[in-house]
Amino acid sequence: MKAKAKRAPARPPLLIAAAAFVLIAAVGAALWLLQPSSAVVYYDQVAAISPGSRINGEQYTALLQNQPHLLLDVRTPEEFAAGHIAGAVNIPLQSLEQNLSAIPQDMPVVLYCRSGNRSQQALQLLQPQGYSNLYDLGGIIDWQAQGRPVTQ
Repeated sequence: MKAKAKRAPARPPLLIAAAAFVLIAAVGAALWLLQPSSAVVYYDQVAAISPGSRINGEQYTALLQNQPHLLLDVRTPEEFAAGHIAGAVNIPLQSLEQNLSAIPQDMPVVLYCRSGNRSQQALQLLQPQGYSNLYDLGGIIDWQAQGRPVTQ
């Protein structure tokens, strides 16, 4: 007499689909946890930002982008025309003191330039003039390196 080969019980399609879902969810969670921490801005990081601070693109977006503020590009008009952050107003550092009336004191002012040097100088120039709600976004070079858009 021949012995019959035992056949494995058929796996229901629902069980296979559930296993695939669990696997995909686990891989997605692992990828999310492994992303660079600089790309995530937590509430306590935003709350810790005080006026006069240097901020990055993520902090700018989280803290200020959706509230009234002035985004001030202190580069030359030629640099501004070559590309700037959307919504920015251009007042070159060289003419900043002559244009103080164009800079509101009742809302946040976010300064930026090419590399961060002129924006820091602008911040130091504006503080003694009574501006207290200033933020230094640094340079458009870093902005673009983070994959953020510029407009012409």
